[in-house]
Amino acid sequence: MALAASKEPDQLNLILVFFLLHFLVYPASNGYNSYFDKDEGSIGGLRKPPKTTKNLYTVSIVLDAIALILALYISLEFMLMVLIYGLVSKAYSHPSIRLKKMPITGWLAAGIFQGYFTFLMSYLAINSIGFEATFELNIQLPAILSTVLLLGSYPMTQIYQHEEDRERGDITISQKLGILGTFHFTAIAFLFASVGFFYYFSVSFSLEKALLFGVAMLPVLIYFAWWYLKTRKDIGAANFDSTMKLNFISSSMLNGYFLFLWLS
Repeated sequence: MALAASKEPDQLNLILVFFLLHFLVYPASNGYNSYFDKDEGSIGGLRKPPKTTKNLYTVSIVLDAIALILALYISLEFMLMVLIYGLVSKAYSHPSIRLKKMPITGWLAAGIFQGYFTFLMSYLAINSIGFEATFELNIQLPAILSTVLLLGSYPMTQIYQHEEDRERGDITISQKLGILGTFHFTAIAFLFASVGFFYYFSVSFSLEKALLFGVAMLPVLIYFAWWYLKTRKDIGAANFDSTMKLNFISSSMLNGYFLFLWLS
């Protein structure tokens, strides 16, 4: 999304940020949290996650260190934002804080830092600007909308883990909402995010591109509605496989649309 909103991104910084986030920061975060979660059931994209060892913890720290060094090459501000993102991510599962035990705080932290904060962090880096320059409305609006979208979709990633989370003593926002309540909440948040994005794309790009966003989201809406109706008949349908299918469809359509926006 940050790339699509950028007019003239620095090509070298763009490549570096993509590598840094997707091959260092995100894997480090996932590895670190997996080490402390010690999941036995399906999690993320893994149906049967392997047993975690101390090596996973060590590798996650090394990846974070490399990420910070590379981030400093872009700017000190970017490096500090990468550091803050990493610390918040670790607080999600570390036993001394464990935001995962706090349904509202954990939900807000995940949505804000994976959405709003990451958007600004990426935009700042690939456009070679200072943090103060990100306060413009045309930058703040898509950053806020990214968080609204994530705040709505995040509970769906927890919908099949209620039993395992409960056994571990964690309390997630999806548990609080209930399975059908999670569907309802996500639908409302998606509606607000879609209206906001339609306005943003029509103002910042064109009405045609705003309409195309709606077309791109149709497969997501159709699958979501089908899954919801299926779950109303059988609560067991809120499972790992269905969650992964929704994640795949939504991420594919969103990334495809944002890539189209950037290329056009």
